[in-house]
Amino acid sequence: MTAAPAELRIDRPSVADGAALWRIARESGSLDLNSSYSYLLWCRDFAGTSAVVRAEGGDAVGFVTGYVRPADPRTLLVWQVAVDAAYRGRGLAAALLDGLTARLMAERPITAVETTITPGNTASERLFASYAARHGAEVGREVLFGAGLFPDGPHDPEVLYRIGPLSRPR
Repeated sequence: MTAAPAELRIDRPSVADGAALWRIARESGSLDLNSSYSYLLWCRDFAGTSAVVRAEGGDAVGFVTGYVRPADPRTLLVWQVAVDAAYRGRGLAAALLDGLTARLMAERPITAVETTITPGNTASERLFASYAARHGAEVGREVLFGAGLFPDGPHDPEVLYRIGPLSRPR
């Protein structure tokens, strides 16, 4: 399992973290940016299935947002993962994913993780491939939402990555 460096800690988000999550997502350069309001709601309603990494002063410098799928309560859907540019290259995205799934697996029978990745997002592809390897899981891929389904202009397809079954990390 990948852990955060000692000076950083993984925690549940709070509503007070919503603005930081929005800023980190906006500055990521690769995520679809949701409204600032949605990040506030996410930190309120889905804090139990999300995580932040905090710097020494307590500020959120990275996050993973997710939810347990209502139609498949053994599956965590990872919505977004992002780390502030000043903190990249330290393995924080991997530590966030590992920390969140370890917490959830201790609370409920999570056996799979799903996420969507647009073609060409090599960083996300590598992050989730390495996650699967650490958890002894297979990775299935299929187009979940084709480009033509998006009403707001050109959008790459969203490819569903299904990782499972999960085992305890190595």
